[in-house]
Amino acid sequence: MFESLSNSFQNAIGKIRFRDDEKALKRALGELKKSLLKADVHHKVVKDLLGVVERETKKEGVGKENFLKALKSELTDILTAPGKQGFVYSSTPPTVVMMVGLQGSGKTTTSGKLAYYLKLRKKRVLLAAADLQRLAAVEQLRQVADQIEVDVFADESIKDPVEVAKKALEKAKDGGYDVLIVDTAGRLAIDEELMREVKEVKEALHPDEIFYVADALTGQDAIRSAATFNKELGLSGVILSKYDGDSKGGVALGIAKQVGVPLRFIGSGEKMPDLEVFIPDRIVGRLMGAGDIESLAERATAVIDEKEAKRISKKIKKGEFNFNDFLEQLEQMKKLGSMKSLIGMIPGMGKMANALKDMDLENSGEIKKIKALIASMTPKERENPGLLNNSRKRRIAQGAGLSQMEVNKVLKQFKNAAKMAKRFSGKNGMKDLQNMMGQMQGGGFPR
Repeated sequence: MFESLSNSFQNAIGKIRFRDDEKALKRALGELKKSLLKADVHHKVVKDLLGVVERETKKEGVGKENFLKALKSELTDILTAPGKQGFVYSSTPPTVVMMVGLQGSGKTTTSGKLAYYLKLRKKRVLLAAADLQRLAAVEQLRQVADQIEVDVFADESIKDPVEVAKKALEKAKDGGYDVLIVDTAGRLAIDEELMREVKEVKEALHPDEIFYVADALTGQDAIRSAATFNKELGLSGVILSKYDGDSKGGVALGIAKQVGVPLRFIGSGEKMPDLEVFIPDRIVGRLMGAGDIESLAERATAVIDEKEAKRISKKIKKGEFNFNDFLEQLEQMKKLGSMKSLIGMIPGMGKMANALKDMDLENSGEIKKIKALIASMTPKERENPGLLNNSRKRRIAQGAGLSQMEVNKVLKQFKNAAKMAKRFSGKNGMKDLQNMMGQMQGGGFPR
């Protein structure tokens, strides 16, 4: 999702060598300026960034290392606004979060993503439908809540959003919820009626957090709207939605610097797990191509059950991994989010992440085939793939709508994958993995 900005920095860095002269620095700064403006970064932010990078690089001595150091330092400074990072819980539950923004910014979906993020961290969340302006908003929030299996407060008989907010807060307190997330009304543009309504909801709730959902695709307009909402309401954070789309990325550099409100989360995909905490130094690491292993590890820790992981590991070592285990692991992987967002966190894998932009773990053709195949098996066959003789394979092929050749291919892939997993789980696992990577780079592939 940082492709445009990341390429900008890589191109600029490529213009300067380990030790170099001021002409090379000028070329690097020129490339940086051109790329940042193209990425829709505000001209004043660009001017300030270039000034600091030039001054600090010259001060330490012109060269790639000092240029990188100055660029990283200034980017971290630009992205760091006074305030909290991530999600901060109130000392007295429930933590009340008010979601605000313009219509079409993805506010309702983002409310669901935030609820899912908190649910994975073992928090009881209540979503409240206080957007009574858009006809489908209440039903949309209900559907989102059903999808992620969290509770929702919605009452179409109440026509006043302030009353909805009050009753939702009452339910959250009485029901022992950890967090209440209130989805408020938006408009196509900022108007007096919208501001009056959200101010009244704010007075009724006394929220711990007011998150403005900014559509990253609208570029500088998102920054101007966020500034207006901040002036009227006093925002505690911004969540950037749709940052995986065709956004040029410059809006991320503008929010904190121009609005003075910290970016708290970024929507990095269409699925519910695709919401990332915005931590400035980690984001800078990704912008510079260094990945973000810490965030990847935190996401995995929140999703993966330690006992289940140990159970699967034992089965793999014994060569007992079966199709039921495969389906369970597939469900776990889906909770981690899109493959593109995960691969993008691994150092040096940013370009590969872009190649995976159309890969969908849940809806890919291969996964659908495997699911259809497994659904056509008996419980015993799922537990023990070794039972699958030719007559059973013919029956499965017919039930799954596949040819017997396709069934044989999938079964062979599964068998090879199970063998490889067993091999890597042994004492020489890391050595075997390195050998395999070497074979792949040389054009071969383990069979």
